[in-house]
Amino acid sequence: MATEKKNAVQASAGKAAKANARGAAKSSKAAPVISEAEKKYVPNLMKKYREEIVPKLQKELGIKNRMQVPKVVKVTINQGVGQAIADKKIIETAQEELSRITGQKAVLTYSKKDISNFKVRKGMPIGVMVTLRSKKMYEFMERLIAIALPRIRDFKGVGENFDGRGNYTLGIKEQVIFPEIDIDKIMKVLGMEITFVTNTDSDEAAYALLSEFGLPFKNSKK
Repeated sequence: MATEKKNAVQASAGKAAKANARGAAKSSKAAPVISEAEKKYVPNLMKKYREEIVPKLQKELGIKNRMQVPKVVKVTINQGVGQAIADKKIIETAQEELSRITGQKAVLTYSKKDISNFKVRKGMPIGVMVTLRSKKMYEFMERLIAIALPRIRDFKGVGENFDGRGNYTLGIKEQVIFPEIDIDKIMKVLGMEITFVTNTDSDEAAYALLSEFGLPFKNSKK
């Protein structure tokens, strides 16, 4: 009896080991292969932050520990697509365009409640968004500051839309300022909100940080 029980336990353990091995094999197959060059690659703006901006802000803000220097934690890009209520193709196109602009797959956002006046039902897709971190975040910031913003007609700088907690939101009226978008192929002109989330609660420190990145504020304090 004891021998039979022992054999049953061993058989069960063997099956579990095989199942785990299959799962590990599937996981390893699904994992993307990252080359050594990609691992070593550092975006220009990330390099500038580490080598130039950090020591400058340490001195300017009187910070002794470099780990306490303000930094951008993430950048979120949101597009509200109200017209999608009447035409689903609009939100599909918006998702594809935002993915192209940011270099990361955009996700749909959904209505949290029914709004009868606008014929909106709970769970209906009403927008798209992307959250960028690390290297992709710095790459997007560089394209935004160096290429996209200067393409705005009669551009005179950006406003100081801080939220009182060190975060900054920039409103863009047209997605066509991004070179990834072909103006002749757009289905609908759409705006977006770009929010820079920082690790500081001080609007002044966040302003200093974003100014050093090159964000062109209208009334620059520098």
